[in-house]
Parts: sequence; structure tokens; C-alpha cells
Amino acid sequence: MNDAPDDCIIIGAGPAGLTAAIYLARYHLGIRMFDCGSSRASWIPTSHNHAGFPDGINGNELLDRMRRQAAKYGAWREPRRVSGLSKDGDLFLVTCDDETYRARTVLLATGVVNNRPEGIDEQLHDEALSRGLIRYCPVCDGYEVTDKRVGVIGTGDHGMKEALFIRGFTRDVTLISPHGDHELDPSCSAALDEAGIGRIAGPCGEFAIEGEQIGVDTAEGRMTFDSIYPALGSVIRSGLAKACGADVTDEGCLTVDDHLETSVPGLFAAGDVVVGLDQISHAMGQAGVAATAIRNRLAEEHPLRR
Repeated sequence: MNDAPDDCIIIGAGPAGLTAAIYLARYHLGIRMFDCGSSRASWIPTSHNHAGFPDGINGNELLDRMRRQAAKYGAWREPRRVSGLSKDGDLFLVTCDDETYRARTVLLATGVVNNRPEGIDEQLHDEALSRGLIRYCPVCDGYEVTDKRVGVIGTGDHGMKEALFIRGFTRDVTLISPHGDHELDPSCSAALDEAGIGRIAGPCGEFAIEGEQIGVDTAEGRMTFDSIYPALGSVIRSGLAKACGADVTDEGCLTVDDHLETSVPGLFAAGDVVVGLDQISHAMGQAGVAATAIRNRLAEEHPLRR
């Protein structure tokens, strides 16, 4: 256990965690940053909607730049998975394997994990993702499928909403059920009909890259698309916060106040683990707010002076 508690421990080193680390280190605070290395940003082949990069930027390159910037001020990413989080009096206890660290505050930037289509080979998935044949974020890259042939794997209200969103970029959109017939209420069906979006029953599988397209078997035979969007939801990484007593939404996102503090005093959160727009720019903005709130909280407890 660390002799003196850290001012803040950051859990997660995606865009939110790294932005917070840069801020906190530049506030001359003592911090640690633990990360298991699974940021969704690392999946991005090229982001074209991140301001300041007119030709786009690869997700791993962006993370590397941010890691180097944080390290410049003494904030180093430690590649460790956090297995436990609790609070003992005024201090937090953060556990990694058999070691426990104490901190005055904690910032959670643990993000979410997208649910992938069932049965897809990992190597195939990663190659298709790198080529834009599989995409997960129409807010990020809907522009890139303008006037292309797009399949959306999903059903119900969530699948319908994603298909309608993509319809704003192309008229050639097909909603494919992951399992059997679609589960659509009359209002969903009417909205899809009005938009001219076709529906295909599942199951879907036997994914393969076929030239410049991706192919998939459906109940109505083999189909190929320029891109496929899995609209299958995600797993929100809020388990550590829940174990510490933090409030979450019905979906599992952390509830926070205007300064990104959870219901547990001193426990902050930023990025996709917080309800909101799952975007790099949004995560970075939240991290800046949270880091400054952490600094001000610590200053109220003990004056921060050089």
C-alpha cells in the first residue's frame, strides 16, 4: 500500500482518462493512472470528426500522442487492471491484483464495450473494422457511408433508431435481425416503412470480406454491403463504481452532477461510462471539467501552494 495517498487515481486511459491526467498533472497534483489497454478509441481506423485533424487521425495514434503529452508532465500510464474499488473513511482503496493503493479522489474513465455480432471471427472482425466494413458509431462516421449500401444488425427500438439515423446518409439501408424474425412494434415498422428501410429476418452469420464489401448469410440468402453497423448495444463498465456504492441509470451508466461527481463524494467519472454522447470530444470536455473539480475539491481540503 502506498505510504502517502495519491491526490487522484485515474482508472482508464482512453481520451477521457488521458485528458484528465494532463490537466491534473499540470495542476501539480500527485496522480496515478491505471489502464487495462482496451479503449474503444484504439479501434478507430481514422477519425474524421475530431477537430484539429482535417485529414483525420488514427485512434491509436491519437492515444499515443495523448500518452506522450501526459508523460511530459509526469503522468504515466500503468498497464494494470483494477479489480476492486472501495472507500475507507475519507480515502479510496484501489486494488490491482494483490496491491492496494490509497487516494483522496478517484476518476473513473472506464468506458463501454460494444457487443459484437455473434460468431464473427476476431481476426476477420478486426480487419473489417480497419477497412470500414464494420462500423460502430454512425455519429462518428455516418458521413463515410454517404450513398453506400449499409446493413444494420439489430431489431426493436434500438435497431430501428440506428437504421433511421443512418438513413440520413444513404437511402440504401437494410435492417437485419440477429436472431429469427424482427421484434418490431407497429410504430417501429411504420417508421421504417416511411423511410424506405427494408427488413431481413435472421439469423445472420458466416461473415466474410468479399472484395471491397462484407458478406453475410441471412434468412433470405447471402447479402453484401459496403458497411455493416452492429446495433447490438454495449456493456457499460460501471461495476467498480457500483461496488463502491455509486448510483447508476437503468442502463448502467453512472449518474453525475454538473461537475462530473458521482453520488459517492470524491468519486468522479468522465467519458462513455457517463450517460451522454459517446464521442471523443465529449469525453475530453467532461474530463477537463472533472479534473478541475477534483483540483478545487482538494484545494478546499488543503491549500495547494508551491
